[in-house]
Amino acid sequence: MSTEYSFPELNGAATAVGSMPGTDAREAARTVVGELDRLPHLPELPARGPGADMIGRGAGLLVELFAQTEPSGWRFTDRPGRDTRRAHSWLGEDLDALEEFTQGYDGALKLQAVGPWTLAASIELHYGEKALSDRGACRDIAGSLTEGLRRHLADVRRRVPGAQLVLQLDEPSLPAVLAGSVRTASGFQRLRAVDRQHAEQALRDVIGALDVPVVVHSCAPGVPIPLLRRAGAAAVSLDFSFLTERDDDDLGEAIEGGTALLAGVVPSADRELSDPAGSVQGVRTLWRRLGLDPELLGRRVLVTPTCGLAGASPRYARAALSHTVKAAQSLVDTPE
Repeated sequence: MSTEYSFPELNGAATAVGSMPGTDAREAARTVVGELDRLPHLPELPARGPGADMIGRGAGLLVELFAQTEPSGWRFTDRPGRDTRRAHSWLGEDLDALEEFTQGYDGALKLQAVGPWTLAASIELHYGEKALSDRGACRDIAGSLTEGLRRHLADVRRRVPGAQLVLQLDEPSLPAVLAGSVRTASGFQRLRAVDRQHAEQALRDVIGALDVPVVVHSCAPGVPIPLLRRAGAAAVSLDFSFLTERDDDDLGEAIEGGTALLAGVVPSADRELSDPAGSVQGVRTLWRRLGLDPELLGRRVLVTPTCGLAGASPRYARAALSHTVKAAQSLVDTPE
């Protein structure tokens, strides 16, 4: 399936999922922009606390919907409070830092936001059950998020006018939403599976309303690649270690259809890193198994860590980013 907004062709490029260690926005922006020269991203620093985490940032992007932290997690509330203000403040600080280190930048730039289904699976309604249990609430979340993302993209365009923006929707809960394995707020039961056509339509509505290429990321097993393609995703980002030969047909069709693959192959937690070319050997093996043109490898595959780097040490995070860049270049230099 072709998408209206194709993923930019960045031969031999690397990027990261989004989160970084620490609490210093300027240091995180400096590191990301310095290491990922082809596709830097807006860093997220969840170590700062509520509002800087993935769900809190996503809640802060919602328009006319507000959430706050409770002992059980995030819950919708009637009016903006301290947690909403904190989420806006953290995002503003991150954008200020990104703007500082991207003066004159005219390449691709990635933003991240949690997707509608993971938000619905993570935030509780006023009475305490997950929003995922209420179809109307899911619809409201998707609509509110879409408007918030439009505003977010417009803000970044003003700050970094030369950038070619790419939006990543983080949907780690999507496989569980489709499988009916999201637990209720009490934890004793599971919520009913969301119909796949309904899930696809909601994503299509969000993606179709945004005038940028959208990549959908999930570091969980069972990423629904055909569904994401039909919904309009220009790229799919996943933990490469979760792929099996059962995914070959779906992946091959996606790549041949123009979908980019962000392959998470570099460990996201501190570990000894060896040969960068060796990190992507599995990608080369997959490419041969699918019978794809080796010359397409560096153009259709970007290299990333397996997931966010928030749990890593700052030293390892920098090393991991450098490693992904070298691994991505090796796919161009030695595709076979």
